[in-house]
Parts: sequence; C-alpha cells; structure tokens
Amino acid sequence: MTILIVAATAFAAPAQPIDLEDAFRRLANPEGEGWRIAESDILRAWSRSGSPAMDLLLRRGEDALDRGDLDEAIGHLSALTDHAPDFAAGWQTRAAALAMAGQFGPAIEDLARTLVLEPRHFAAMTQLGAMLEEIDQPERALAAYRESLKVHPHQQEALDAAARLERRLRGTDI
Repeated sequence: MTILIVAATAFAAPAQPIDLEDAFRRLANPEGEGWRIAESDILRAWSRSGSPAMDLLLRRGEDALDRGDLDEAIGHLSALTDHAPDFAAGWQTRAAALAMAGQFGPAIEDLARTLVLEPRHFAAMTQLGAMLEEIDQPERALAAYRESLKVHPHQQEALDAAARLERRLRGTDI
C-alpha cells in the first residue's frame, strides 16, 4: 500500500507568505509546469504549524516514520494532535503512521479530521483512497481519488489508482 506523507522538512522556508488561493489556481491549471511549483508552495504552507515546538514534533514523527519506528512516530504525532488540534498536517501524518501500523479505522478518522481542517488537502484524499482500497472498499476509494484529482489533477498516483479502480468496477480489470 502506498501512503502519502507530506514531508515538512523537505522544503526551505520562503521569503514571503504563500498565497494559497493563487497556488491552488496554479495547481489546477492543465497548461505548463507551473503546477509543480504550486504543489511545492502548498505542501510547504501546510507543513507549518506556526509554532516551532509543534513543527519539531512533526519532524520527530516524520523521522520516526522514516526509521520505521511506528510506536515512536505515533507517540510524537499524538502529542502534536493533542497540542495543535487545528494543524491538519499533524492529523494527516499520524494517519499515515496509524495505517502503517494496520490501524485503518483510527487512520481514516484522522484523515477525516484533516479534511475538516483543510478540505482541499489532496494528499489526505489520495491517502484516504489508498486506505479504502486496502480495506477493499473500491467505490469509496475511487470517490476519494476523484475528489483529490478535482483539487490536484496532476497526481500520478491518484490518476493511476482511479483508472485501475474504474477498470475493476467495470469488470474489465486484467
């Protein structure tokens, strides 16, 4: 199963605040490659809680995930969601850790919380699709991928998954 994790540490801080509305417009533009910069801008904005301490908890959780230490990751990310309940990246990243630990119910709940906080969180929608596919709910998975593609039509993982599920649901999967 593929799980998307928005890496908070992969992006350098921009010199000025990001205009998310403009970034989402550029992300949805089918022309050119400007969507790649917009995607990076959005992920960078989402990775910032506004608190250095909370950003540190996110990084520690991501680092533990990278090492495969799911208990440590879930611990750091649970502390993050407890102390910064309005920070969508904390919920989305904890969902990834929970799913990797096989805890799909709580992971899906965390993604639902992510999407309440940021309804355009395409990574969470794609992650939700992957989880629903993993637990054999292809119709719901396809719906999640389609919603994600409405926001970010360039996601290759979501494009491939939606095509695969459409074939499966039509009965034409090879």
